[in-house]
Amino acid sequence: MDIENWTTKGIELATEYGLKIIGAIVIWVIGSWIIKKLVRGTRTVMTKRDFDESLQKFLLNLISWLLKILLILAILSQLGVETTSFAAILAAAGLAIGMALQGSLGNFAGGVLIMIFKPFKIGDFIEAQGETGTVKEIEIFTTKLTTPDNKEIIIPNGSLSNGNITNYSTEDTRRVDVTFGVGYESDIKKTKEVILSVAEANPSILKDPAPAINVSELGDSSINFFTRVWVKKEDYWDVKFSMIENTKEALDAAGIDIPYPHQVEVQKKA
Repeated sequence: MDIENWTTKGIELATEYGLKIIGAIVIWVIGSWIIKKLVRGTRTVMTKRDFDESLQKFLLNLISWLLKILLILAILSQLGVETTSFAAILAAAGLAIGMALQGSLGNFAGGVLIMIFKPFKIGDFIEAQGETGTVKEIEIFTTKLTTPDNKEIIIPNGSLSNGNITNYSTEDTRRVDVTFGVGYESDIKKTKEVILSVAEANPSILKDPAPAINVSELGDSSINFFTRVWVKKEDYWDVKFSMIENTKEALDAAGIDIPYPHQVEVQKKA
């Protein structure tokens, strides 16, 4: 009798749990296949949209693990394991980790936004968060800049993505603005001709748009000429410095007076 009872119970248990185990195996096989398809499809979309490689790896790993956790919960539920408390523990742990890493998560989100929308790329010269430099690295949590005097600046991506960004490398050309002040006794037409001749003699200054020289202000001790010339972005600083130097020499050679700071101070005191 005992043997019959044990046999009956064994058959019942095997029938009940055997079906559950078979169902769990089926769920695992099908779920794993679906996860692979989803990850592969997501990778294809990211590649077509030119996502950063480091961002691709991070997001694909994150998606893969989240889907695997959901798959494991589904298998445990199929086997009859109570998953409500397990899910609650995971949610509480996720909340605690999120609170502890709130700043880091903000920087991560900022890094994702930067890599998706690409307001700048490696090699661009930008100004952001009060810093100016060439983008050296774009990482998940931070962006590194190299300043013109070769210092490294590390900016958190959270604040970087939420602030104003000036990208000096986006366009092929830039405008160089320089102001020259000459004495009130100077001839305006002659002064403009001298400055224009300096601009036209510089091969790095573009002909179109043409250089523009205009009287911008009648200052306390000088007539100020606002000079605008267009150059290729890589020639910006060379042209700016050469315009200042060459124009000073040309104005001196033409006998046009340039007030010196000490002259201005004397005139103000007088």
